[in-house]
Amino acid sequence: MNQLTEQSIGCPYCGEIINVLVDPSDLDQQYIEDCQVCCQPINFNVSESLTGELSVHVYSDDEAF
Repeated sequence: MNQLTEQSIGCPYCGEIINVLVDPSDLDQQYIEDCQVCCQPINFNVSESLTGELSVHVYSDDEAF
């Protein structure tokens, strides 16, 4: 069973640092989650680094991934 991993990210809209839970089974997936502070839709892309750690890249609708 995969455990959720807590990650700190910066909202691309308001700049607030928020903690999100990332599911390791979401590797190479893109999804949208609203910011807990400003409620804007944040695009998430979850990947795995060469060392096996989860990496989360977030971006706004205005940014291309």
